[in-house]
Amino acid sequence: MDRRSFLKNSALGGTAAATAALAAPAIAQGNRTLTMVTSVPDGFAIFDDAAEYLKNAVNTMSGGSLTIDKKPAGSLVGAFEVFDAVSSGQADMYHSAEYYFGGQHPGYYFFTAVPFGGTAQELINWYQHGGGQELHDELGQIFGMKTFLAGNTGAQPGGWFRKEIESAADLQGLKFRMPGLGGRALGNTGASVQNVPGGEIYQALASGAIDGAEWIGPLADERLGLQEVCEFYYTGGFHEPGSALSSAVNLDVWESLSPAHQSIIENAAMATHHWSLSQSLEGNGAALQRLQASGTKVMSFPDDVWEAFRVASLQAMDEFAGDELYDRIRASFEASRDSSAAWIAASDGAFTAQRDK
Repeated sequence: MDRRSFLKNSALGGTAAATAALAAPAIAQGNRTLTMVTSVPDGFAIFDDAAEYLKNAVNTMSGGSLTIDKKPAGSLVGAFEVFDAVSSGQADMYHSAEYYFGGQHPGYYFFTAVPFGGTAQELINWYQHGGGQELHDELGQIFGMKTFLAGNTGAQPGGWFRKEIESAADLQGLKFRMPGLGGRALGNTGASVQNVPGGEIYQALASGAIDGAEWIGPLADERLGLQEVCEFYYTGGFHEPGSALSSAVNLDVWESLSPAHQSIIENAAMATHHWSLSQSLEGNGAALQRLQASGTKVMSFPDDVWEAFRVASLQAMDEFAGDELYDRIRASFEASRDSSAAWIAASDGAFTAQRDK
């Protein structure tokens, strides 16, 4: 679909015209400033750290000729409004997680994480060498954006619970915060799924509005203070085995940039992805030890809960079958994941099994 035709015939088209003046990046003496809206408040571990790294990388790599003005959630638009803001031209770019925008198109789920999907390594293999970037671009064209992966949290835990989960029956009616296709799958188990922005999770747990929540991992969860309001922490999760963050630039803005500035953004996003993943994996082990020392009970789900997750996840994945672009993205992702996984098991898996005896 041609992006200009799509925007003209959608609600976003009217917004784009109304906000055209806001879309033009600030230009002074040959320098440009892009407004970047994000989905979390300033200071959020891993998530905002990645946005900050991206901002600083672009500013430094360009020698100041291209700068990013980062606007945290709520300062210009709400956490879940960044997609529409960039598509319509109200902001120049965003940093967020694409699965927040599965309502725009279900193909976006694959560019963050899908349940029982790919690890961080399997995801980036597909993205950079298995056709993922091209499919991300195809989605972005529909909505008038140029998109990149720009961060990865690694495997995300099953989450924080007020009570122990002893069987799949304990999921019935559980008010739990989980976004994306993982959230849709959890809903299939009988849980009551809530899509609470990151900046509101602590208060929702503290007030009793929800019974549990997943966020990112020990380092980010500890900084958010979730150990203060929940006792049980399930470290194995089905929903996000390698959760990517992304950045998108309004396509008209992108096309107005010089090739040098385009290359800077693209390479800064790639650097952000790798920096963010290593930050998460390096920090999570020490953070988990601190959580345990402070009284957090680290748990594993029973086998029947895992089986319930597996069945519910397949239902959620199949829900969008028949959408031509979704089907192509899924087939491409799963083929690359399975190929990568086979080699990683035969090489790294064999080595680590011997190393860790």
